[in-house]
Amino acid sequence: MSFLENTGNFLQGFGGGGNGAWGQIGQGAGDIFSGLFGGRGTTPNTGQSNNYLSQIQPGIDRYLQPYIGAGQNAMNTLQGQYQNLMNDPSAMMNKFGAGYKQSPGYQYNVDQATKASNNAAAAGGYIGSPQQQEYMANQIGGLASQDYNQYLNNAMGLYGQGLQGMGNINQMGYGASGQAQQSMSDMLKAQAQLAYSNAMNKSNQKSSSGGFFGKALGGLGSLIGGIGLL
Repeated sequence: MSFLENTGNFLQGFGGGGNGAWGQIGQGAGDIFSGLFGGRGTTPNTGQSNNYLSQIQPGIDRYLQPYIGAGQNAMNTLQGQYQNLMNDPSAMMNKFGAGYKQSPGYQYNVDQATKASNNAAAAGGYIGSPQQQEYMANQIGGLASQDYNQYLNNAMGLYGQGLQGMGNINQMGYGASGQAQQSMSDMLKAQAQLAYSNAMNKSNQKSSSGGFFGKALGGLGSLIGGIGLL
């Protein structure tokens, strides 16, 4: 305990209410002492709390950054794909079509159609005729077109699923980015609150010191008045 505090306690013990002239003078002097010595009190140390808070954001960033990065990459991919679709849709269709191969069921359907046509032509007596050959060409052409269109539908369906998956990753990265920003905002708010609380504690200690010295000097005034010195 400081010398000033010991002195104040001693004077308070012997002083009265401090209502006389010396008491008023003591109160005024106490206000002056508050400005001079109020900052010397013990204030809460917020350094340890700030150290803990400063560890939060790097930890959150470490866990969220992979999702944020994946979301950014997905966004870049989506932008490129959508741009290609808008600029030249036919080029995208040709790109899909370039990978076409006959499905396993195509040749089976051709064989079944040929067998049925031969049976019908044999029964009608025109097997091998130009009419039958034209009919078979139309049948096989229709089956080939059907098979190709089915391939494109499947390819476009898978492509759409890929775009949807990229969109989901992009949204996940956006959500992770929002969580990281919210965490940073919360941490800054907590640090600001600590700084505010620390400032308020210092202000309150100054006021308490002023009151302490006021009471001490007021008590001195009452003591002096009580023993007939004033």
